[in-house]
Amino acid sequence: MFYHLLPPLSDVHIVFNLFTYITFRAAGAIVTSLLIAFVAGPKMIRWLTRLRFGQVVRDTGPETHLKKAGTPTMGGTLIILGAVVSTLLWADLTNRYTWVCLAGLVWMGGIGFVDDWLKVVRKETQGLVGRFKMLGQYGFGLALGVYLVWQPLSDYPATSTGVPFFSDVMITLATPVFVIFVATVIAGASNAVNLTDGLDGLAAGLSGIAAGTFGLFAYVTGRVDTSAYLGLFYLPGSGEMAIFALALAGASIGFLWYNAHPASVFMGDTGSLALGGAFGVMAILLKSEFLLVIIGGVFVVETLSVMIQVSWYKYTARRFGEGRRVFRMAPIHHHFEKLGWPETQVVVRFWIAGLLCAFLAISTLKIR
Repeated sequence: MFYHLLPPLSDVHIVFNLFTYITFRAAGAIVTSLLIAFVAGPKMIRWLTRLRFGQVVRDTGPETHLKKAGTPTMGGTLIILGAVVSTLLWADLTNRYTWVCLAGLVWMGGIGFVDDWLKVVRKETQGLVGRFKMLGQYGFGLALGVYLVWQPLSDYPATSTGVPFFSDVMITLATPVFVIFVATVIAGASNAVNLTDGLDGLAAGLSGIAAGTFGLFAYVTGRVDTSAYLGLFYLPGSGEMAIFALALAGASIGFLWYNAHPASVFMGDTGSLALGGAFGVMAILLKSEFLLVIIGGVFVVETLSVMIQVSWYKYTARRFGEGRRVFRMAPIHHHFEKLGWPETQVVVRFWIAGLLCAFLAISTLKIR
């Protein structure tokens, strides 16, 4: 909104020219979303507490988590609120990249909200039936894939994507394959963050790191000079995604203020599915789907740990008549808890791993 209202006032004072610059508006977006989370956080926690929207904790989890039962959940609404309001204030509202990102965030957050609502109402750890959740995730992904083919956002082939570390390699998929690929990326990213959200502050901190990294890539990809120098796709208008990405980073960090151990509120599926969906959307729009694996390396490892655990357990149950485990507990952050690591130690070390993944992803800008 500021982008449309304030630059015309540059005749009054040159300071209003600042609102034409993406860097200035991105900085404004992260500060705004951070402040929204700070200010609205206590009110939302009291509201969730009054409605008795408390977390339901599974009995099979770590014993130290049982005391978390009843902690307000669905706090991801705060992240969505901060990111959406901040983006609407600072972004170019005629930019399609902006609206697609917002649509992904809100849609996935809506699925997570329904899931959390059912858990609270039923007082069970099982919320929305898995197939219905996947239907909602894949449905949005398929719709996005069709939209990008029907209404391309750039002059590059809609079904093309880049490969990290290579400036002259482009993979072009057949249209049906691309549409399915988009849906898989969206659903995979959304569920990966959801699986990671198991310790106080873990998913929020990692999401802030990932969102900030995507903001950097969006900015350089949207500049004709920088993208040419670095051998990246030049995607006109994609720089506006930097504002959305940093708004998301600010909202995540602001939420972390209340989600840090011992957490006063949990993001729930409302937040985790929304964040993962947003990362998937940004990766697709930036034609950097494979880069998502690097930026979200910790999310990927968390997901793989669950897949390995479940697959091995089922295989050994059939083969030996008794299911066996690779990890003491999955996702893998619980494995380290079972080894005796304090929760805060697991979280901080996983944040460090997330930072290393972000640095590795940034290195692909020059190692090409």
